[in-house]
Parts: sequence; structure tokens; C-alpha cells
Amino acid sequence: MTIITLTLTGIVWLTQSSRYVDMIVNHGVSLATFFYMTGLLLPSLLMVILPVALFCSVIFVFYKLIMDSELVVMQSAGLSSAALLKPVLLVAGVVTLLGYAFSLYLLPLSYREFKDLQYYIKDNYASVLLEEGVFNTPINGLTVYIDERNNDKLKGILVHDNRIPGKPVTMMAKEGMLYQTAQGPHFELIHGNRQDINLEKGRLSLLYFDHYTVNLRVYMEKHDSGRGRRSKERFLNELFWPKDVAPKYRPNFYAEGHQRLTWPLYSLILPLAGFYYLTRGEFNRRGNWKRLVEASICVVIIVAAGMGVINLCGHFVWMAIPAYLYFIGLIAVFLWLLLKERTLTQKHGNGNRLALLTDKKDKTEVTP
Repeated sequence: MTIITLTLTGIVWLTQSSRYVDMIVNHGVSLATFFYMTGLLLPSLLMVILPVALFCSVIFVFYKLIMDSELVVMQSAGLSSAALLKPVLLVAGVVTLLGYAFSLYLLPLSYREFKDLQYYIKDNYASVLLEEGVFNTPINGLTVYIDERNNDKLKGILVHDNRIPGKPVTMMAKEGMLYQTAQGPHFELIHGNRQDINLEKGRLSLLYFDHYTVNLRVYMEKHDSGRGRRSKERFLNELFWPKDVAPKYRPNFYAEGHQRLTWPLYSLILPLAGFYYLTRGEFNRRGNWKRLVEASICVVIIVAAGMGVINLCGHFVWMAIPAYLYFIGLIAVFLWLLLKERTLTQKHGNGNRLALLTDKKDKTEVTP
């Protein structure tokens, strides 16, 4: 399971971190900051990956046991269903507890630090904000275009500020510079003009300048001063009883809270589903691939239905009880099916399995 978890986590982590590579390579943020920042994403990735990795591990182990006829030998020797299921439940229980540690504590803690660091970088690394030949939008309502760039020296600059409704401001300059001060990043425009438009009065004000300084930190502070914590940044009590969230946004917080409580249960449900589909029925060396397909389809349906039910919890409070019954019911149903299937097999199927295995060995010995 460890190898599968590390592989899946590595693939997803590389996919997520690739979005920040340009910020590191071209804009001067240190490599240590990059690894620290992307490392803060790991708890959210592991919370999702752990149930999937455990399901893949159960499928791999028991499929190999079936193909090597080891599972048939163990069942024919009278190994009980509880003995077969015990290691699966033991590992699933440990992974479930680990999943709750991620979902209830490590996820909000790390994501909160991630967002704080992200805004710190935007506020203090001016070069991160602006790229050459692109209409940059460092914050909502502020658009910056740079025709040419040589380090922090800029040419062909256009700045459009539309953050105040009805009063857009446009600044154009031949040249410009980016530099860092104790008060934050500054954007100096050289040889240009500033156009203020009052749409209500239909009035245009035009100002020509040789030097004009824009404090980008002021822009960022105005934008970020009202920033609230997102749902992933909040702990469980802040999700179900948010004090600073408008009523129209609360369904998303409720859904996130129920998601945190139910997602780790997949670490029990998915391995039980894989175990059931691989061990049910009679031994058949040629038809086991069908069981793999059935198990995979079943898991996809279970997860999709669970996500749909949890999403409804955010909009309808009464859906919380059916949602939790859905997850608990899945665990109970698979346990019942497994115990029932294994009991019937022990009563009627052990002789048939042993006969199949013995017949296979006899044929191998007779073959010249």
C-alpha cells in the first residue's frame, strides 16, 4: 500500500505543483519556498488518495493470491471468513483514523498556511504579478499589460483599474520599473498619462506625467482586507457554525463539513467492496478480470453517489441523516454479504475448490 500511496501522491502532487513552477523559475521565489508551499498541499491530497490506494492494494494482493491458487488453498484448508477479512479490516481501520487526522486537523491547518503564504508572495514579490505580453490580473478589477520586459525594467505599459464602479482609470507609459521597498512593491511609470473617466457625468480627465508611482501593496491590501477564510481553511466548528459568512455561501461550508466527516469512511467501504468482488463465487482462473471490472465500476458508483448525497446536505439540512446512513449502510451491507458468502462457501464450496485444485495438479503431473 505504501508504494501505491506514494506513487499516486507523487503523480497528483507533480500535477498540482506544476502550476507554481513558472513562479519559481522566472520570478525569483526561492526553491525552499516552492517546496514548502507545495508541500502544504499534501494533507489535502493524502486525504483523497488514501482510500483509493487502499482499494488498489486489496485488489492487487487478493488478485495475486487467486492467480497463484493460494487463496483457494487457504479456503479449502478451512480458513474462516473472519480470518481472511481481519487484516483488511485492521489496515482499513488504521487508514480511516489517519484519514480523520488529515480531514479534521491537518487539512485546514496546512491549507490555511498555504493561502497565507500565497497572499504574502503576491504582496511581497512584485515580479510574480506581471508577465510579458500577457494581460495580467493580479487582483479583480486591475489589469496590467507589458509589451517588453528586461528583469524589472518594463516597456509599453498599460494599467486599467476598474475596481470602483463607474470610475475606471487607465494609465499608459512608455517605460516603467518594478522595485521593492519597506512599504511593499512599487510600480513606477515613466513618460505616460493617466485617464480618469466619470461615466455618470460623461467626463474625461487626462493627466500627463514624467514619473508616476503606483504602490501595489495598497492595491493588494484593498483587495485582501475583506478576505475571509475559505471552506478548506476552516476547522469543523467553523464550517458548521460560521460567524462571518453570508447565508448564501453557507451551503458550501456545510457540504465541506459533511465531506470532512464522511470521506475517511471510504477507507472502510472501498477495500470491503474490492474484497467482496474478488472473493465471491467459485474459483475461476479465466474470469477474474471481470471481477476487477465489476469492483472498479462499483467503487466509481459508490463514490459518485456519496459525493452527490453530501452536496445535497449543504442545501437541505434534513439530508444529513440519510447521508450518514448511506455510508454506514454500505459498510454494514458489505460485511453482511461477506459473512454470508463465506459461510455458504465453507458449507458447500470447500470440497469443490479442493477438487478443482487437486484436478489441476493431477493434470500437471500426467502431462509429459
